[in-house]
Amino acid sequence: DVDVATEGDTGALKSPMPGKIVAVMAEPGATVKKGTGLVIMEAMKMEQTLAAAADGVIASVNVAPGDQVEAGAALVVFEVKKDEA
Repeated sequence: DVDVATEGDTGALKSPMPGKIVAVMAEPGATVKKGTGLVIMEAMKMEQTLAAAADGVIASVNVAPGDQVEAGAALVVFEVKKDEA
């Protein structure tokens, strides 16, 4: 599961539960597509890849490998690309 909070044109990939960050694949300024893996975290002795819920551009990465995070912590903040219709 990926928890995304949206405010205007920005979104945040939030931690679904307390855990430890194992790897960070997101880099500020990078353009990502929906489903792109951004962070791998370990919780309850299992690794979980957290992915982008929408196309966008990474605005900031708030975690590094080894960090302990609480549930609901904003791990990656990104600007959501709007569909041009």
